[in-house]
Amino acid sequence: MAEDAQTDQPMPSSVGDQSIPAAVAPPAGETIADRPYQALYRRYRPQRFAEVRGQEHVTRALRNAVRESRVAHAYLFSGPRGTGKTSTARILAMGLNCQAPDDGEPDGTCPSCTAIRAGASMDVFELDAASNRKLEEMRELLSRVALGTPGRWKVYIIDEVHQLTGDAASALLKTLEEPPSHVVFVLATTDPQKVLPTILSRTQHFEFHLLDGDLLTNLLMEINTDAGLALEPAAVRLAVQRGRGSARDAESALEQLAASGGDEDDEGLISELAESLAERDAGQTLQAVARAVMAGREPRRLANDLLEHLRNAFLSLQAPSLVLLPGTATPRLAEQARQMGLPLLVRAMETVGEALVDMRDSVDPRVTLEVALVRLVSPSLDPSPGAVLERVERLERALAERTGPATAGPPSTGPLPAGPSPISSRAVETTLGGTGPAAVPQAPPEGPRPTTTGPAQAKVALGAFLRGGGPSREGVPAPAGAVTATTGRDAVEQVARAGPGPGTLPSRDELTKAWGDTIITQLSQLARACMGEGRFIEVTREAAVFGLPGTLLAKAGDFRVEAEKALSAHFGRAVPLRLVLNRRPAVEAELSRAPEETYDVDEINEMATAPPVPEVPGEKIILEAFPGSSLLED
Repeated sequence: MAEDAQTDQPMPSSVGDQSIPAAVAPPAGETIADRPYQALYRRYRPQRFAEVRGQEHVTRALRNAVRESRVAHAYLFSGPRGTGKTSTARILAMGLNCQAPDDGEPDGTCPSCTAIRAGASMDVFELDAASNRKLEEMRELLSRVALGTPGRWKVYIIDEVHQLTGDAASALLKTLEEPPSHVVFVLATTDPQKVLPTILSRTQHFEFHLLDGDLLTNLLMEINTDAGLALEPAAVRLAVQRGRGSARDAESALEQLAASGGDEDDEGLISELAESLAERDAGQTLQAVARAVMAGREPRRLANDLLEHLRNAFLSLQAPSLVLLPGTATPRLAEQARQMGLPLLVRAMETVGEALVDMRDSVDPRVTLEVALVRLVSPSLDPSPGAVLERVERLERALAERTGPATAGPPSTGPLPAGPSPISSRAVETTLGGTGPAAVPQAPPEGPRPTTTGPAQAKVALGAFLRGGGPSREGVPAPAGAVTATTGRDAVEQVARAGPGPGTLPSRDELTKAWGDTIITQLSQLARACMGEGRFIEVTREAAVFGLPGTLLAKAGDFRVEAEKALSAHFGRAVPLRLVLNRRPAVEAELSRAPEETYDVDEINEMATAPPVPEVPGEKIILEAFPGSSLLED
C-alpha cells in the first residue's frame, strides 16, 4: 500500500537560507545516467521537519511532540494540494521510529528511516482513500491494527480521507477513538468540510497553507541551481506563477520549462491580453486571444489564467501581501490595475468567471470567451448594471477633466465648446426666480452663446427649469430670442429666494386638492373653461405657481383675480397666483394630438352669453325613453 517508493536517499544540500534535499551520489560502479529519472518534486521531497517550507506552525508542534514524547493518537492534516501534507506525515513516522533522533528530527540514515523513505517499512501503512474507500477495504486495514510492529510505533497514513464512504468512515470511528497504544493515525485531506465531525473531534487538526511568492521563488531558485537546470529568472518566475502557491505544482512547472528550454511565454500572452482589456481595444483583445490559442492554449485554460492574473492585479491594489507572486511582479500588476480602474477590474473578474461557467456547456468555448471579452471592453454592448456604472464613472471622470471645478465668478462670454454637452442649453438660458413674462420657445440664435461658469451652476439652472416647467414668468410671452445668464452665486441666491414657503401659503398638495374639490366649481363658467386645464406646479415664498397650456395662458390672465379671491376665501388668507407656461412634454404632446380639446376665445364668449338650459327631471327622461311606461307612486 505504500506509494511513491523511492530508492535514492537524499542528503541535505545547503543552498540559500535553508537546506533542500538532494540526490546522493550513486554507488560505486554506477553512474547517474544508469539510474531511472525521478521528477523534481520526488527528488526534492522534504526529509526533515526543517525542510518543509512555509508550514512552521505545523512542523514546530510536531517536532516538539516527538522530542517530548507527547504524540497524539490521531492527526488531521488539511490544506491545498502540494503543500506538504503527505511528506510531513512521513517525516512524523520517521521521527517516531528513528533509532537516533536529533532534537525531534529524524537522522535519515538509520535502517528505519531508510526503509520508510523507500516505502518498504513494516511500521508505516499508507492508504489512498480515493481508490480504497469502501467498507471492506477499511475493515481489512483495521484488522491489522492490533498486531505488533518491529519499530516503536505503527503509523497509518490515510490520504484524501474525506472520500471514504459513510460506512467506511463509521468503521474507522471506534478504532480512531481508542487505538492501541503503539498506533498513530495521520489523516490527510484537501476538503476538511467533508470529513465527518465525529472524526474531526477525535484528531488534532493542522491546516497547511499555500506558499507565498517570495518563499516559493527562493525554493525554485535553489532547486534550479542544485539540479543544474540553468533556467533564467524569468522562467523561474513563470513557474512560480503557474504553481499558484503549491510547491509540487511549481516544481512540476519548473521541470516542464526546463524540458522546453524555458522558451514558453505564457506570462507575456496573459499580460498582453490584460493590456488590451485595459486599453478597451476590442480588436487587440481578439488578436491576443487568437495568438494564445495558436500557441496551444485551450480557451478554458486561457480564461482561468486570465482570471488569476486579474485577481492578482486587484489584490496588488487592495492587499499586496496576498499576491502569491514574487515581490518584483507586484508593482507591474498594480500599474496595470490602475490603468484599468477598479470598476473595470471588478467587472472583468465577474465577466470572465461567468464565461468560465458558460464554457462548460458551450459548443465553441472560444466564441463564448471572445463574446464575453468584447462586451467587457465595449460597455455600450453590455446592459448589465456593472457596465452602466462603469460608463457613468468614465463620464464623470471625463467631465471633471473637461470642465474643472465649479467657480462663482462672472459668466464666460466665449462660445460653448464643440461637441455635445451633458447639460441642456435650455437650462443655461433660464433666469431663476424671475417674475416677468413666460418665455416662448424660440430657435437658438446664431453666433456665440453665453455659457455658465461650471457644472454646479448648470445643475442649479436645470433644477429651476424642471420645477418651473420651463423658462417662464408671469404669463406674458417674452421677446423672441431673449437670453439671460446667471452666475453660480446669483443662481444659488435666487433659488433660495424662490424656494418653497415656510408655511405662509398652502402646500402644493393642499392647493391641488382644494382646487379640484371646491375652487373650480365656484368659478364662473368662462373662468372654468380657461383655467380648468391648469395645475399647480410649486409654491414659492411669494405665490403659488399655476401652469397652463400655451393656448389658454394669455386668456387666463383675465381670471387670475377671480381665482385668487376663491382661493383666499377657502384658505382664509391671501393666496396670490403666478401663471406660467406648463411645458410638460406629455401635456404638450396630448394637446397636439387632440386639437378638439383646445378652446377658441369666441366660443368661450358664446358659452358665457348663452341662455341657461332648463333642467329636465329624471323621471320625465325615463318615461320618454320607454313609451307606455308609467310612474308608480308609493
